[in-house]
Amino acid sequence: MNIKRIGSIAAIAIAGAVVLSSCAANEDAGSTESSSTSGNDYSSLSGTLTGSGSSAQQTAQATWAAGFQNEASGVTVNYTPDGSGAGRENFMSGAADFAGSDAALKDEELSGTFESCKADTKGIDIPVYISPIAIAYKVDGVSDLTLDAKTIAGIFSGKITKWDDSEIADLNKDAKLPDADITVVHRSDDSGTTQNFSEYVSANASDVWTEEPSQTFPYSVGDSAKGTSGVASAMGNATNAITYIDDSGAGDLDRAKLMVGDKATEISADGAAQVVADSEIATGREDNDLAIDIDRKDTADGAWPLVLVSYAIACQEYKDADKAELVKGYLDYVVSSAAQDAAAKEAKSAALSSDLASKAKDAVASIK
Repeated sequence: MNIKRIGSIAAIAIAGAVVLSSCAANEDAGSTESSSTSGNDYSSLSGTLTGSGSSAQQTAQATWAAGFQNEASGVTVNYTPDGSGAGRENFMSGAADFAGSDAALKDEELSGTFESCKADTKGIDIPVYISPIAIAYKVDGVSDLTLDAKTIAGIFSGKITKWDDSEIADLNKDAKLPDADITVVHRSDDSGTTQNFSEYVSANASDVWTEEPSQTFPYSVGDSAKGTSGVASAMGNATNAITYIDDSGAGDLDRAKLMVGDKATEISADGAAQVVADSEIATGREDNDLAIDIDRKDTADGAWPLVLVSYAIACQEYKDADKAELVKGYLDYVVSSAAQDAAAKEAKSAALSSDLASKAKDAVASIK
């Protein structure tokens, strides 16, 4: 990975939350790679961890929790996929011990107070999950679709409203596009997936996507739904619809190819990982903060620049030393090759590269 500093599971779900006790985890995780050992000993740990945030991480978090609890039977991990923004808020308020977020902490958040953290210390962003964002669609008579950033921006900003619009047709000469209205489905909540999506269209089609990148969808178009699962459900009930969604949640929906440079590129975890490897780590943050400045204009062969890097956000130093040990133990497992490979299998994500995993492991080790 070109790391240099630049300027600033099959699991158990209860009421939308991943809630795994040691007994249930041992029963359900045995058939997946989440039971693979990380090589470290977590058996002395005990207690309860509460996480909140990214719905894109939901499958990965379930996989990690099951695998970790096979090795740390005295620990219960609760993770609720409230959305990235809510997760960061819950972490900052002390309602969650760690957050999952598809966007790194913002400058204004870093200048605020973190209730669970020792005075004058901050949260740090540790990359744990890399995944391509799919442009997923359900269109009568269409199973092969190619879109570029300009066309995507036009559709999701409401400027392109028909499936047989000339801009779509020009990219899909052989497709039988219907004379039908486009139903746009987008996130209703404060979403890191929306942040990453809007960064991509803003970087590549700023003349069409005129709003600044944001975790809140900025245009009054289409239908909205909360969380990855809500968007998937809305798409299942819609006709001639399109959305952006973490690939792990796209299910049986068709995925559009993306024009990357002059090539129509199929979505892949490898392509997402390549973009992250070509990107750089941001500066102006805590020494152990690994927020990544994603190269949204990467045109390398096979690259998928519509990618999200999702983070575990933890205190650099906790007020409660026992809680710090639990968080450190769990996140140490999460960034291990066993946990990363298990999540890649279950969530179709990309495992952290050895270089990034090493840096993430060092960041986790710095937690006090």
